[in-house]
Order: sequence, then structure tokens, then C-alpha cells
Amino acid sequence: MRVTIAEVARRARVSKTTVSRVLNNKSDVDAATAVRVREVIAATGYIPSAGAVGLAKGRTGLVGVLVPGLSPPGTGEVLQAIADVVDAKDHGLLLGTTSRGEESIERFAHQVRARAFDGLLLVAPPPAVTDLEALRDSDLPVVVVDGTHPTLASVSADDPAGAAAVARHFLARGRRRVAVVTGPAAVTGRRLAGFRAALAETGMPLGEPAVTEADLTVAGGRLAVRRLLAGGLGFDAVFACDDAVAAGVLSGLREAGRAVPDAVAVAGFGDTPLAEAMGLTTVRRPLRALGETAARKLLDRLTGDAPLSGTTVLPSELVVRESAP
Repeated sequence: MRVTIAEVARRARVSKTTVSRVLNNKSDVDAATAVRVREVIAATGYIPSAGAVGLAKGRTGLVGVLVPGLSPPGTGEVLQAIADVVDAKDHGLLLGTTSRGEESIERFAHQVRARAFDGLLLVAPPPAVTDLEALRDSDLPVVVVDGTHPTLASVSADDPAGAAAVARHFLARGRRRVAVVTGPAAVTGRRLAGFRAALAETGMPLGEPAVTEADLTVAGGRLAVRRLLAGGLGFDAVFACDDAVAAGVLSGLREAGRAVPDAVAVAGFGDTPLAEAMGLTTVRRPLRALGETAARKLLDRLTGDAPLSGTTVLPSELVVRESAP
């Protein structure tokens, strides 16, 4: 049976905090007491956990990471990048999701109050997380990953510039009647804004009839393009603010007999494996760089005196393939 710090404390007739102070070579422990504690440790073969060693230091050696879920495209790449940086700095990860809604968020709030980690990385967090009273009241270092926040340090991708590059690519290829399939504003709002602004620069405002919203799925994209066609809107290019939606747009256009890219050019956003498999022009987001940059920013604060504020914006990249050459 594994010996615990509580057992060491009981045998040495001290508190667990005193044992932890001895383990951390604190000078404020009486010499005789320290000797007694070390004798018990040697006699029992006690192996201290990272948590026990961290008690006296006020640190856990852990970085908390909260993500909406593990299934969204790109999440794994961001998490792997975070894990690589954190592991290289001899820290551990405590991973949580908000997949169970309020129950998950309450459990996360409890961890914040309990100081279960030294710092936090919040990946694409919903307002229900960033507005938590427990988070506001804590002094935990926090970095928002793949998003922005008015008071928290953040690392984000330049989605507006990526979408603007799509608009300029369409215009450079002579596409003048453009439609957009967007999604929830929290996910795709900045992409739509960037695309709209690039068109407006050339005196081609994007009219509201040319914009339709869809679920961020292949089925959602298929339904969206059917709505555009049924509405009689003439278009020669479609920008879908998500790759899965763009795949549905491709499917819907082909079902309707509209040749891609001859009759209609199509572009997506994300550069997921689906985009590459379907020959989809899209915007590549710097997923690994997002995770690496955010983790380094947080660890620089935890292991030194680096300031933790402001937003770091990383560039996106237009990837041209067969759907919109």
C-alpha cells in the first residue's frame, strides 16, 4: 500500500504542511523536527507527489486547460501543441471540457476556487466561462486561446484577414456575384466581417440577400445553397465560413447541376482534412502556433516575471485548390 503524506505527518507528529516544508527545504522548520520527518520518510519509503511538494511553494505544477469539447476540428492539434510546450517545462496538464453545460462549468469554477492549477488556458471559451465570478475574483494567470477578451491576455488567429484574402482572390479571378454562407456569430462573425470589408474596399458591398446562415455541418451547407438557389440569387462564387459547410455547398451545387469551379467557385475556412480531400480552396488557421504561443505566454508568467496582457494575433494563410483556382 502506498504511503501518503498524511501517514508521514502522523508518524512524525507534525502537520502535512510541515512535511511539505521539509520536502521543499524550507528554513522555517525546526532542525530537530526536520530530522524526524526525514527519518520517517526514509523508514516508510514515502515518495512525494508533485502536489505535496507544491504545498509549501504555493504551486501545483499544473496548467489547467478548458476546451468546449474534444471533437471540433483542430482541437486536437491545439491541445497537442499546448501539451508539448507544457511538458518541456516540466509542468502537467489538467484538462476539462464544457461539454456537459452548466454542470461542467460549475466543476471548473470549483477547481478555480480550489487553486487546482497554477494558470489557465481557455480554448475558444464561451462567455459563460470568461464571465464566471470565480474567475474574476481569482488572481490566476489566464490566457484565452483562439479568441479575444477585453481584460484577459489572448492569442488569436487573424480570421478577418484570412477571409479578406478569399474575397480578394474571388475578385482577382473575375468573380463579382458573391454569396456567403455563415454560421453562429461567435464562431464565424469575424470571418464574415473581414470578407465584407474586403469587398467594400472595392466598392462592392455585400448585400444581405447574399448572406445566409447554416449549421456548421455538411448538411447545413447543402441546405444553405439550396436556399440561395431557390431565392433566385445569381452568384458565381460562394464563401462558406467553415470547411464542413463548404463541403455541403459543393454537394448542393453539384446536385443542382452547377459546375464547380466553372460556374461557381467555392471556398471554405479552416483547412481541415476534409478540405484537402475535396480539393477545397480554404484558409489555413495556425492551430499549432495558437497552442504553442499561448502556452509559452502563460509559462513565461508562471516561471518568471513576464507580463501577461494584450492580444497576440497570428496570421492565417489562403490555400488555393481546385474548387476556386
